[in-house]
Amino acid sequence: MITGGAGFIGANFVHYWLKHHAQDLVLVLDKLTYAGNIENLEPVRKSPGFRFVQGDICNFELVEYLLREYRIDTIVHFAAESHVDRSITGPDAFVQANILGTHSLLKAARAVWLKGDGIDHRFHHISTDEVYGSLGPDDPAFTEDTPYCPNSPYSASKASSDHLVRAYGHTYGLDYTISNCSNNFGPYQFPEKLIPLAVINILSGRPIPVYGDGRNVRDWLYVEDHCVGLDLILQKAGPGGVYNIGGNNQWHNIDLIRLLCQVMDGFFAKDSGLKIRFPLSPCALGKPAETLITFVKDRPGHDRRYAIDASRIERELGFHVQRDFPTALKGTVSWYLQNEGWWRRLL
Repeated sequence: MITGGAGFIGANFVHYWLKHHAQDLVLVLDKLTYAGNIENLEPVRKSPGFRFVQGDICNFELVEYLLREYRIDTIVHFAAESHVDRSITGPDAFVQANILGTHSLLKAARAVWLKGDGIDHRFHHISTDEVYGSLGPDDPAFTEDTPYCPNSPYSASKASSDHLVRAYGHTYGLDYTISNCSNNFGPYQFPEKLIPLAVINILSGRPIPVYGDGRNVRDWLYVEDHCVGLDLILQKAGPGGVYNIGGNNQWHNIDLIRLLCQVMDGFFAKDSGLKIRFPLSPCALGKPAETLITFVKDRPGHDRRYAIDASRIERELGFHVQRDFPTALKGTVSWYLQNEGWWRRLL
C-alpha cells in the first residue's frame, strides 16, 4: 500500500516500483485533495498489479479493510500535508493529516499485522529534513542523530508522526523504517513548490517570488534518486532503521532560481516554437528570464539552511545519487514544457 500515491513523490514512487517490481500488487490509497492528482498515475493505470482506492488515511475502518482484503504486508506512507506556507496559515489540516492520519495507519497495521500469530510486514514512514530545524552557515549537516527541533507547524506535525511510528515499534513490536529526505524536484510536482512555480511563472511572464534575501540554503534531491533510496531501505534495512536521503547538493535559493532562468533561456534559444506557445514569457520577447526575479517579504520562521548527511545510507545500503543536478534540472524543465496541459489544468 502506497499512501498519498497520487501526489508528487508518491506517484513517482508508484511508477518506479511497478517498473522495477512488476510482480508486486501495488495499492494506492489517496484522498485526492488539491495536491493529489489521478492524472499522475495515468501511465500505470493499466498495469496488472496496480489498484487505486480514493480514501482518507484517517478512516481507520477503511485502512484496516484494505490491509485485510488485499493482504497487504508493506505500507509506504507518503500521504501528508507538506507545504510550509499553508501550514502557517492553516495548521489544523496538518495536525489532522500528518499526526492523526499516521496514527490511523499505525492502529490499522497493529490490528492486522500484530494480533494473533502476526505476519511479516514493514511500515515505512516518509519524513523530512525539516524536523531537525535550521542550520547556521558553517554547521555540520543533519545526521540521523541530530536532535529534533521543528520550527513550523508542518515540520512539527511531521516530527510528531515520526515519534508515533517509533513508539509503535518500541511498544508493540511494529517492524518500521523511517527516511528523512531533502527537497525533492522532478516531474509531477505541484506548481506551488519553488521549481515548478518558477518554471510556470517564467512561461507566463509573472514575477518569480524570492523570499527575503534569497540566501536560504536547501539540499536538492531528484525524485527518482529518492525512489532508489527508498527501494534500498525496503529491501535491505533492518527493523527500526532510520536513514537520511539527500542529494549532497546545497544551493542558495537565489542561485538556484538564476540557474533555472538560464536553463529556460537556453530552451527558448534552441526551440523557436516556445516563443509562439508562451508569448508572455520574457524569453519570447528577447529578454532574460532573470528579469522576473522579485524579492518579497520573508515568511515567518523561515529556516535558514538545511543540509543532509547521507553517509549512513551510502555506507550501509549502497545508495548513491545517480543523476547530476544540472542534467536532472534540465530534464525537469523539459517535462513541464512537454506537459503543459497537466499543469494548466491544475491552475
